Amino acid sequence: MGKFDGVLLCTDLDGTLYKNDKTVSQENKEAIEYFKREGGLFTFITGRSPHYSQDAYRAAQPNVPFGCMNGGAVYDGERHTYIWMREMSMDVMEIVADMERQLPTVGIQIAGFDKAYFLKDNDVMSGFRQITGVPFLGCTYDNLPTPFAKVIFGAVREEEMLEIEKVFRAHPRAGEFDFIRSEKTLCEILPKGTHKGVSLVKLTEYLGVDPAKTVAVGDYNNDVGMLKAAGLGVAVANASAAALAAADVVTVSNEEHAIAQVIKDLECGKYVL
Repeated sequence: MGKFDGVLLCTDLDGTLYKNDKTVSQENKEAIEYFKREGGLFTFITGRSPHYSQDAYRAAQPNVPFGCMNGGAVYDGERHTYIWMREMSMDVMEIVADMERQLPTVGIQIAGFDKAYFLKDNDVMSGFRQITGVPFLGCTYDNLPTPFAKVIFGAVREEEMLEIEKVFRAHPRAGEFDFIRSEKTLCEILPKGTHKGVSLVKLTEYLGVDPAKTVAVGDYNNDVGMLKAAGLGVAVANASAAALAAADVVTVSNEEHAIAQVIKDLECGKYVL
């Protein structure tokens, strides 16, 4: 029997597993391999879509499927197929059209299950493509990809980001969807009841893992759902206020090999599941 038999460890990527330079430290890599050899189940849960998670998949090397779309899907990276997905209602486009009318400089991305489409481009969306390598695929209200998982808005200034949420909250259909801040310059509309914790629960059901033996590690507002859903929610030291408040414990920062530290603390009994 391995030391970590039956334990499912799920991590966020940016700001958690990744260092600030978007790499995985050697310390984290070695600890993850040790965790897996000792029977542990390791994966990540990300806001990314599978079609631009391939670099992350190679870097993290999970030994079970991963959560994606900020909780809207679970994907098997070995078989290149979805295990589970939640589709967005087309009714969301009423909110999107209202957003575009009121905030014409905001970028709008439609996240399909196989590709990303850009309804309205701006500097944030252009930067997103440069970082992820996603090609530019334009779309209109008349040729939207169906089905799709979520809608992403991007703005450079904090004032615009706050206005996006304000416009969303004021819309009469806002209660039919969820809204999250996923990065400093990005926020998203998701199907009602969707968050990273949903992916975690779907993974436990698929793998037959006891939910009490799950560990989630994250740093930002969109990690709150999985931090609360896990048997043990761990925030990194560099986490946002919302993530820190949602976590059971706080570990070292992403620059200090946080995943390796969590595995070490599990092994020595500091964290008891």
